[in-house]
Amino acid sequence: MYFAALLARTEDGWEASDTELDDVETLSDLADLAREASPDEDTVLVLIEQEDAWFGVVRVDGEEDPRIYVSDAAAAARSSYGEILLTDELLGRDPDDGDVLDALDLDGTEDGEADEDDDDAEDGAGIAGAADVPHGPVGDALILDDLGVSEKELRLMSTDAVTEIAESLGASETLETVR
Repeated sequence: MYFAALLARTEDGWEASDTELDDVETLSDLADLAREASPDEDTVLVLIEQEDAWFGVVRVDGEEDPRIYVSDAAAAARSSYGEILLTDELLGRDPDDGDVLDALDLDGTEDGEADEDDDDAEDGAGIAGAADVPHGPVGDALILDDLGVSEKELRLMSTDAVTEIAESLGASETLETVR
């Protein structure tokens, strides 16, 4: 189970809406969804929490590139929703590295013939190269600093982070209306 909500900062305070991520396939799709929640180009936070395993925050300020924080990249890598947030840039990988090597047949097998080790290489993670995904937080830990949630506070959050973030922002009642 996961919970995802949008918190849009307006002149009147925070406005919340729950959101389904079923049609979101990329970070760009998610950023567009966030921008739609705030026609005045105000700050929008996308808060995602999955089964107390990990949480993510995506911050969209107008047309700027989204900023991302994920509490546990390895746990998020096993989630289709985590895949959206764990971009090559966030993980410090060159997006072109795998493309050339993936196209080459370096193991000596014929096309269509499965390599027995291929099954072992997949550790159940949702994203390619998941073995390279670090355990622990990745991204911009200062994502909420100017809103009153310090890096230290963000890194210490765990099981009910979305609620803790909303409380810190003064938006807990607003968030509860969509939970």
